[in-house]
Amino acid sequence: MGPAMKALVRAPFAEQSVQRLGRKLDVTYEPWIEERRLYGPGEMAERIQKEDIAILVVEADFLSKELFEAPNLKLAGVCRNALNQVDLEAATRRGVPVIFTPNRNTTSVAELAINFMLMLGRHIPQASSYVVDGKWTNPMDAYIGFRGREVSGSVVGIVGLGQIGSQVAKRARALGARVIAHDPYVNPRRARSLGVRLVPLRQLLRRADFVTFHTPLTGRTEPLVDGAAMDLMMPTAYLINTGAANILDYDALEERLREHRIAGAALDVFPGFALDKASKLPKLDNVILTPHIGGATEETIVRQSRMIVDDIERFLSGKRPMRMANPDALPAPHGR
Repeated sequence: MGPAMKALVRAPFAEQSVQRLGRKLDVTYEPWIEERRLYGPGEMAERIQKEDIAILVVEADFLSKELFEAPNLKLAGVCRNALNQVDLEAATRRGVPVIFTPNRNTTSVAELAINFMLMLGRHIPQASSYVVDGKWTNPMDAYIGFRGREVSGSVVGIVGLGQIGSQVAKRARALGARVIAHDPYVNPRRARSLGVRLVPLRQLLRRADFVTFHTPLTGRTEPLVDGAAMDLMMPTAYLINTGAANILDYDALEERLREHRIAGAALDVFPGFALDKASKLPKLDNVILTPHIGGATEETIVRQSRMIVDDIERFLSGKRPMRMANPDALPAPHGR
């Protein structure tokens, strides 16, 4: 029996999954979050060839055309939903299947959106700072100044009723909210099964106490919600974005938050990935800003690890992986 094939795992993996993979392959485990660095396209391709790596698993590293030209590479895994950092055409031409992890962070992002609703409605960041800064000297002032609103009985408007939006809907309804949604691609029967009413976007913006975005913006150069659309919202309404930054006009949002034409916002995504240092959003007292942590949970790592290892084991045993981003990379199964 010859030596085991080599695998390089650059994605964060649960220990159990690393051990499980190690029973099949010669595994080098180097998660990028420990090294705090990403490989350049040429650099990764050079390492794959030099070390004779057959299976590569990444999360944030780019998989370029040069990488897939490595003759020894048999399979690539990407621990993400979106695959915009992968040259899938090059992988397919070379017959290299690319497996990925759809819905790995669905629960994590949905829970963050619900957390944002609770924090915005009850002014949690401001109330915490009030105590920490030593301003809490009169209980009457705090009781009046931080009087909030409950999610229960509120109208939650969800833009994008896909996997994450659906989970937000379930959790919002469990809290007693009425849920409406805008998604032109969702079957009305699917929405009704979730207890959700589909409405036009303008109607959602007018009616919702909490507007939360869970959709990518594809095929458009302009934001889905610009200043004029925001003006449809009630001044008591809150806006939440854990989806895509280009859904919103952030300059228009900053202006409306500053003038209190919208009660508040919670944002986990920003144009250009990181928040621009010139942004005025951090100076506002009615906004929550987080550094793109929607999927940053231990459970997300466990899920993505299990999904990738399941498909690697299938591949090694001669079966088709279940989550292939480029199914044409492998011959069609018999009977198709």
